[in-house]
Amino acid sequence: MHVLLVEDDAVLADGLSRVLSGHGMQVEVVNNGLLADQALLRSEVAVVVLDIGLPGIDGYEIMRRLRARGSTVPVLFLTARDAVEDRVRGFDLGADDYLIKPFATPELVARIKALARRAAPQPTVLSLGALVLDANAHRVRVGERAIELSVREWAVLEYLMQHPGRVVSKQQIIDAILPWGEEVTPNAVEVYVSRLRLKIADAGVALRTIRGFGYMLEAGS
Repeated sequence: MHVLLVEDDAVLADGLSRVLSGHGMQVEVVNNGLLADQALLRSEVAVVVLDIGLPGIDGYEIMRRLRARGSTVPVLFLTARDAVEDRVRGFDLGADDYLIKPFATPELVARIKALARRAAPQPTVLSLGALVLDANAHRVRVGERAIELSVREWAVLEYLMQHPGRVVSKQQIIDAILPWGEEVTPNAVEVYVSRLRLKIADAGVALRTIRGFGYMLEAGS
């Protein structure tokens, strides 16, 4: 995953580059707005981590130019500006996420990975056993029977169906499905999974709890 890190604090940029590289990311670091704008013109990146207060042009102007060119690359503002109006301006310009300094590096890593997953193209129709999820129609059915799901139940099921036969942790589910700043506990994930088990009990699939690791959705009950 190619990440463009736009940060003029050399010590912070070096530390973040090492952390992100340690998580398998290819990190390109630039320290001013003009270089960032040029980098976004010449290279394909998966996620942009963008400071606001930069030499040259600021992060807001970089964001404006990026969206004006029609780019949909996910952008996470990483800044000390914590006023509501700053966050609102960032989102109005097209940012996907906003994280305030100081921050916990594991949270930054999780948010970057979540943005990359959301931006990746996904099949619009997922099926496993008799269970079918149609993202375009926003319908889930078992055979011919429609299933009613809450927004979060839908999101949990969609993520599990995108990873059939693989163990996913509660934290991976939280990172993947929830918008920034919305607090959801691991216990809440347990509740959603329990509800889903009841609703898909006759679908010919098994939603297993892998103790100490997470959950796995696989064919065969």
